[in-house]
Amino acid sequence: MARVVIIGGGFAGVWSAAGAALARGEADLRITLISPSEHMVLRPRLYEPEPGLAKVELSRILDPIGVEHLRASVSTIDTERRTVLADGRVIGYDRLVLAAGSEVVRPGRLPGAERLFDIDTADGAQALADHLRDREDFSAVVVGAGFTGLEIATELAARGRVVLVDQAAAVGHQLGPGPRPQIESALDELGVERRLETTLTEVGDGYAALSDGTKVAADAVVWTVGMRASGLTRQISDRLDPLGRVPVDHHLRALPEVFAAGDTAAAAYDAERTVMQACQHATPMGKVAGYNAAADLLGTPLREFAVGPYVTCLDLGGAGGLFTKGWEREVLLAGAEGKAVKQRINQAIHPPVDDAAEILAAADQIRVERPFFPGEAAAQ
Repeated sequence: MARVVIIGGGFAGVWSAAGAALARGEADLRITLISPSEHMVLRPRLYEPEPGLAKVELSRILDPIGVEHLRASVSTIDTERRTVLADGRVIGYDRLVLAAGSEVVRPGRLPGAERLFDIDTADGAQALADHLRDREDFSAVVVGAGFTGLEIATELAARGRVVLVDQAAAVGHQLGPGPRPQIESALDELGVERRLETTLTEVGDGYAALSDGTKVAADAVVWTVGMRASGLTRQISDRLDPLGRVPVDHHLRALPEVFAAGDTAAAAYDAERTVMQACQHATPMGKVAGYNAAADLLGTPLREFAVGPYVTCLDLGGAGGLFTKGWEREVLLAGAEGKAVKQRINQAIHPPVDDAAEILAAADQIRVERPFFPGEAAAQ
């Protein structure tokens, strides 16, 4: 029996499994998802106070659609033999979908790096939540003022002093100047201190040392700087982009027998840009990559990846949130309205469970639409 193997249990991996099941229909095709966890982690929600709620049992998605789950970690991909090595077990494939995600780039030679917290994984986010649980008026240093850093900094500011550190000259450098006034205003409202054009030089017992020569009291230092695709991409291609992603074509094919999706794939958004490492792109990429892996084996037409309009949603804690459109990130909603959209999106990213028809119907929707909000029609 021909076999599709999918590496990864995040957004791209789970939706690859559903896409492959959709393409399979009643055909004789085995689909296996390999992931070490029994849960799909809703990574964009790990900044929330209870990160343990940001997960879904994989069995509730995979079992109804006839996809088997192998709980293991893949260490090796042999594209010549068409096998993967998963916890010492050799698994053969006819088509492979690499959807192994990305991880935060931890500092290599930072003194005290072992004391750092992160919210990159469910375990990391839970460790931070448990460390600060029931504490009031704590001091936290958040390193990195990008998407993740802003969300965890503004969330923590409700319960303690927060110092936001970034080597850039402005907060939200990745987001550009469009939403910066609203971000700055939110940080002012919440009392989040900024140390810009500054780096972390040491993490000590109860303090963070900074490159400006100061030491900041810190019950927790949270690292949010830099993301890089899974190292498995290096076993697929030696032509990786700066984020470590594999180049793919409009069918999300990386090699004749290998497709890639999500944070591991450098797919074109348009003639000038590639997609973001974000669930709004990982989800439709997974649906297309998985579908195409199965369709390729079955001799049926493949689907092209056509991404929907780019939007940004950002939670700013007690100061509300932001919802923007386009790569210039034009602010459409801010404050309470912006946060309401962010909360709706946080719920919308949950995959359907237990119902095969509903899961497969969702897998058939490969274009991400902007959610409806006051004053603007949903994207078509």
